Amino acid sequence: MNVEKLKKMAGAVRTGGKGSMRRKKKAVHKATTTDDKRLQSTLKRVGVNAIPAIEEVNIFKDDLVIQFLNPKVQASIAANTWVVSGSPQTRKLQDLLPGIFNQLGPDNLDNLRRIAEQFQKQAPAAGADNNDNTAQEDDDDVPELVAGETFEAAAEEAKA
Repeated sequence: MNVEKLKKMAGAVRTGGKGSMRRKKKAVHKATTTDDKRLQSTLKRVGVNAIPAIEEVNIFKDDLVIQFLNPKVQASIAANTWVVSGSPQTRKLQDLLPGIFNQLGPDNLDNLRRIAEQFQKQAPAAGADNNDNTAQEDDDDVPELVAGETFEAAAEEAKA
């Protein structure tokens, strides 16, 4: 190896100038998780308290449900703040309906009836859409050939 190159490399590990002590070990930089620490400190400032023994959290959004199984739940009623942390699963409302009846109160049962009526209205409408689609597909098909007619003659009749 080149002697000059070795001297250069040896000079790079010194903490000060020539004659100063060398570094004893290489400094290892740790990756800090500052986002999590900031979030926890902000939540402490708001004054959230952990709520134990919650097995499931369902957040209803249109016809979807965001479901957390065994989440960590924290709340501050004074600040009107709820924190739900865990792994979410997005599901359709129809998939969860039989299992969530016992969790609903009297106010929510009225909302559930309205949602069920909307689904019933959408189901016949979906059947009507299928009939319209078959009619449109028939229009897209190539018409049968008629003896004695040409495309030019049909175009002239359409202009007139």
